[in-house]
Amino acid sequence: MIKNAVSSLMVRLLHLPPAPTYRPLLLPLHPPRFRVAASALPPLAAMSTTAQQAVADQKRAVRSDVRRALKALSPDQRASEDLAIQSNILNSSWFKASKRLCAYISCAQLREVDTAKILKEVLSPNSEHDGQAKDIYVPRVEDKNRNMRMFKITTMDDLIKNSMNILEPSPLDASGNAREDVLSASSPVDLLLLPGLAFDRTGRRLGRGGGYYDTFLMRYQELAKEKGWSQPLLVALSYSAQILDEGIIPVNSTDVPIDALVTSSGIIPISPAALERVQRS
Repeated sequence: MIKNAVSSLMVRLLHLPPAPTYRPLLLPLHPPRFRVAASALPPLAAMSTTAQQAVADQKRAVRSDVRRALKALSPDQRASEDLAIQSNILNSSWFKASKRLCAYISCAQLREVDTAKILKEVLSPNSEHDGQAKDIYVPRVEDKNRNMRMFKITTMDDLIKNSMNILEPSPLDASGNAREDVLSASSPVDLLLLPGLAFDRTGRRLGRGGGYYDTFLMRYQELAKEKGWSQPLLVALSYSAQILDEGIIPVNSTDVPIDALVTSSGIIPISPAALERVQRS
């Protein structure tokens, strides 16, 4: 269990910065599987090398335990949660109102929440979601240095398998033209659907360790600030086994918090922006 893997590291860690001051409005949810005393970490810049290593060790321990929990999910349970999560998104007013969004292409081998139904709905030539057609951008990993781009696609045929057999957009379209990069687009996106390995109800997200999404999100948020655009809503998709109690997930200055979680049981709005949008539903 996570408690055993983490407890030996706690004594080496400094106190965590306080969790966000806002508190989430909880919709019906499965109870969390793990309970561990709250840990705490200072911002990355203020941490010693020893403390940074302790943080890395703790993250690895949490990732290991969550991966085991995901592996223990039966195919039927995963399929049931996949369907419910995607339905909760597709039926939400904030998704229907979105005009441009970024979404990940789910990978079954990584046990990510499925996004196939969402992509199919958005890319369907006859689908306009209450009269609102959408542009969609999906990720392409450029190198091993946390560089990831989001390219616009119009069909699933725009995707090719990379070296790990994960579907990504080809950099050129069928006519040989460069695809539109979301960081170069003239209009902002209003929604990002995010993967992750673990989450909590205060907005903390633990990725798989590559840092690609946090790096991209910081770049996009800075771009939106420079352009005077509203910040997009950051929404993570999560199986019930991935939701941990507050304090288990260590954070530092490079970890970008999410605005909301979507689970099979409902939506957990966390930030003020998410609370406002969900309450309007």
